[in-house]
Amino acid sequence: MLAAVVLAIEETAKRFVLPHTDELVWGSIAFFILFFALSKVAFPKLNEMLQERSNKIREGLEKSEQAKTEAEQLLEQYRRQLDEARGDAQKIIEESKRTAESLRQELVAKAEKEAQDIVTRARTDVMGEAERAKQQLRAELASLSLELARRVIERELSQPDSARQFVDRTIEELAGTGASNGGNGRSS
Repeated sequence: MLAAVVLAIEETAKRFVLPHTDELVWGSIAFFILFFALSKVAFPKLNEMLQERSNKIREGLEKSEQAKTEAEQLLEQYRRQLDEARGDAQKIIEESKRTAESLRQELVAKAEKEAQDIVTRARTDVMGEAERAKQQLRAELASLSLELARRVIERELSQPDSARQFVDRTIEELAGTGASNGGNGRSS
């Protein structure tokens, strides 16, 4: 029994797997007619559409490659310009530093020269004032000496002790009047 069931299953399986000969012939004829019609009508249009799409994709890739190349060139150009700008900026900074340093040195030299000029003028002024003070002192001393001599001569010179006392007293008076009269030395 089991053998009969297995045999029935095998026969059913053969029937589904192998078609009848007339179905096989008509199926093959229909396949070839359909294949011929598709190859004459649909396949050329399909190939044409695929070729157009392939061309568009190729053009897109070429354009994107060209754009990429241009972008890389622009990037390289930008980098060169940036490097040049950095170099120019560095040159400007260095030039500014040199200019500032030379300006500083000029200002320092000018200030030192002005200071030397001021010191020289001050020394000249001090020397002039000292010379004027000496001249004034000499004039005052001469005036006091003349006044002393005039008073001594007016007195009698026959009495040496009294003349000596008179000279000492007159010197003290003149010294006192010279200090009180502002140093002109004249006591009229």
